[in-house]
Amino acid sequence: MGLPGAAAAVGTAPGFLGMKSGSRYVRMDDVLHQDHAGAGDGGVGVRGGGGGGARRYVLACSVFASLNHVLLGYDVGVMSGCIIFIQKDLGINSVQQEILVGCLSFISLLGSLAAGRTSDAVGRKRTIGLAAAVFQAGALIMTLAPSFSVLMAGRLLAGVGIGFGLMVAPVYISEISPASQRGAMASFPEIFISLGILLGYVSNLAFSGLPAHLGWRVMLAAGILPSLSVAYALAVIPESPRWLVMQSRAPEALAVLLKVTETEGEADERLAEIEEAAAMDSGGEKAAVWRELARPSPAVRRMMVVGLGVMFFQQATGIDALVYYSPTIFRDAGITSESALLAATVAVGVSKTAFIVFAIALIDRVGRKPLLYISTAGITACLAALAAALSVPSMASGGVGIAVAIVTVCGFVAFFSVGIGPVNMVLSSEIYPLRLRAQAVALGLAVNRLTSGAVAMSFLSICGAVSVAGAFAAFAAISALSVAFVHWFVPETSGKTLEQIESLFGGGNGGGSEVELGIGDEEHLVHDEG
Repeated sequence: MGLPGAAAAVGTAPGFLGMKSGSRYVRMDDVLHQDHAGAGDGGVGVRGGGGGGARRYVLACSVFASLNHVLLGYDVGVMSGCIIFIQKDLGINSVQQEILVGCLSFISLLGSLAAGRTSDAVGRKRTIGLAAAVFQAGALIMTLAPSFSVLMAGRLLAGVGIGFGLMVAPVYISEISPASQRGAMASFPEIFISLGILLGYVSNLAFSGLPAHLGWRVMLAAGILPSLSVAYALAVIPESPRWLVMQSRAPEALAVLLKVTETEGEADERLAEIEEAAAMDSGGEKAAVWRELARPSPAVRRMMVVGLGVMFFQQATGIDALVYYSPTIFRDAGITSESALLAATVAVGVSKTAFIVFAIALIDRVGRKPLLYISTAGITACLAALAAALSVPSMASGGVGIAVAIVTVCGFVAFFSVGIGPVNMVLSSEIYPLRLRAQAVALGLAVNRLTSGAVAMSFLSICGAVSVAGAFAAFAAISALSVAFVHWFVPETSGKTLEQIESLFGGGNGGGSEVELGIGDEEHLVHDEG
């Protein structure tokens, strides 16, 4: 499985804060007529065609492809409250809590790995639908579970469905988006994860008054509803042009490309790039790709350091521990009422969802690297403040400690959403050359999911050993390392075609003198001796 080559190089225009946006698109409110044509594999429900219409069309496809990410977010958010009532109803211990919470990340990894072959075999669209169906089955089993073992079986099945969605949506969006929109569009999955987390928190609060044996079941059952919207999405979005070319359906691929580009010439150029890449991928090339990733050239090694590094640091700073166990954190800060605990978590969800809007607005204007600087530095400061507040007895036992805990936790998720949350997947989907992209992204997701699972499954044990304050002090130290990592290893990729990005690392020949390197990128990334 691979992704398409870069779109044609785009012109630039003054943008936010004097930066260049790299966009040739006209305003979003330029209205073109919509064509509600039938939607087969290559069909569509909305007409693109150029200018604002093409931009609206790509936006619609990205939104619908990202709907499955609501399921992951909802599951993460709702489990933070469900675990309180599951513990009362089923009498599970702290180790079982960690297993129930942390297993999702490990199992979703299996789904992500399986999604690669599945999406190549049946198409990106059908894989998106399969992800929703598998999650629905798992959620139904969890809702009706009479015991911990059955609850675990349902959660494992739901995790497989979530893994399918995690893998296929970013690939689909990258394959259909032009270079000038790729950053913003590839951030949409993170928006929907944040929205799902918020919905999960709201569900916790809304159903917290129900009896313990019923409340957590209703909370989990509500997660089935978002997945039903995927059925409508499948009737609207087209199949990926990359997959259509792989199936020798180039005319249908061109029809899709005409709707996501401004001109027929640009569509023809992108089709030629996809056909060339598809030819390279045939006949045993995938085995060669894994060999190249195992023994990378200096340029590919630099790409992998960046791609795997951002995937690792996104989870190693403790975001999943904070989201899953926010009631535990707030209880340690001094909140005792269950309703107050759940209300505080809703504030966390609102912060995470609201601030990701800033990332979407700025990622293609300000750039990836400045947002990563702001994000990692802010996360470090919030984690350090939270650890300090929880470690001072006089603060932890009073109103000041509660206020500091709420502010710092909300600040953490806000800074996360502004930068490393959405940017990590954007970078991962654009820094690798076409022949390596799908497998390298899958490898990065494996690192991400393993790190997430390790953090979520060990958090309560770590807190028991070194206290909640000690756990967040450790996360703060890791976050400080992420700031240094961004400074030394991450280049600026905003506004560049995929070939130009490859040349930043000393590979390919797709940018030449036209590549605009970020400050310090030349020093850290371009040298390719030895």
